[in-house]
Amino acid sequence: MTFKTLDALDAKDKRVLVRVDFNVPMQDGEVTDATRIERAARTLTELADAGARVIALSHFGRPKGRVESSMSLAPVAEALGRTLGRKVAFAEDCIGEKAAAVVDTLPAGGIALLENLRFHSGEEKNDPAFAKALADLGDVYVNDAFSCSHRAHASVTGIPEHLPAFAGRLMQAELEALEAALGGGERPAAALIGGAKISSKLQVLGQLLGKVDKLIIGGAMANTFLAAQGVEIGKSLSEPDLLDAARDIMAKAADQEVEIVLPVDGIVAEKLEPDADCRTAKIEEVGETEMILDVGPASVINIKDKLEGVKVLLWNGPMGAFEVPPFDAGTTDVAKAAAVLTQKGKLKTVAGGGDTVSALAHAGVLDKFSYVSTAGGAFLEWLEGKTLPGVAALETS
Repeated sequence: MTFKTLDALDAKDKRVLVRVDFNVPMQDGEVTDATRIERAARTLTELADAGARVIALSHFGRPKGRVESSMSLAPVAEALGRTLGRKVAFAEDCIGEKAAAVVDTLPAGGIALLENLRFHSGEEKNDPAFAKALADLGDVYVNDAFSCSHRAHASVTGIPEHLPAFAGRLMQAELEALEAALGGGERPAAALIGGAKISSKLQVLGQLLGKVDKLIIGGAMANTFLAAQGVEIGKSLSEPDLLDAARDIMAKAADQEVEIVLPVDGIVAEKLEPDADCRTAKIEEVGETEMILDVGPASVINIKDKLEGVKVLLWNGPMGAFEVPPFDAGTTDVAKAAAVLTQKGKLKTVAGGGDTVSALAHAGVLDKFSYVSTAGGAFLEWLEGKTLPGVAALETS
């Protein structure tokens, strides 16, 4: 990767446009989870302290090119100010006179947040005129929104056509963590891939085969692999039309000497509901009316043993239906084991994806992994080996 970081930027007295991702959970006009705001704070603070006039840009929701008062970023500006411990100016538009008036009066070291980019249809259309109007507000562009970098939108790929572009600290951390997990050369390496469907992660699985030594598969995805081996899985969620795809992945893994780790037992029940009647069963002993809803204790011990022998773990997706107790135990136990190894310096752990973040938070280990990405689609596309437009724009700027 050949992008420039803030280390190469003399920000003093410059107007710095910073693309952030403040598409945060909101209820009754209040931000309910400020994680993304907190993660952007380092870049914004560093630039402001260097004497820049910092102008943050973000989208929020899907207003489809119209002004929707319920999707205004005004409450986010207040939350940002609280997080930073300093005043944040707010502009009621992201281009034009209202935006220019706020930017023009911003002092050195000041921070402003502009109104929702998606109030203008030009954002998602990557309209050149809209991108130019945004670029006219700044002297330099910083992308600190890896989570938005799989989209070729005006604020992601259009602005760098007009201004020198740099990676913010969060973007830098994301890219370096992913590079360490997938291309850093530390072996043996493992990937833990869970979730419901193989179909949504076929490309991810194929891409990982050339980069890891062990591929641990959990969640309902594992059911399809088990069925492909002829195992009776009862009424477990699976994708019968993808049995051949699962067999193909297993064959390729064998050819490349990649070990595929599947559950050897499971927590099974006839209903997916809180505190349902359930039992632990060997994989080959699942009843006709039962569903595998979590990995069992023997599977957890097996996975822990595999983790003891690797240096890097990439994690995407839960091991079971973790949202519904008691089917959260497998995911939680494995997550805690990975966290302990990480804290001891024996394992580098990189995780990402919406369900993954929720599962690790549920396990209480979110801050005990080496790096946890809050990106969803961008994280998956990176795992699939795709070139992200926002990252490419940084490399070519």
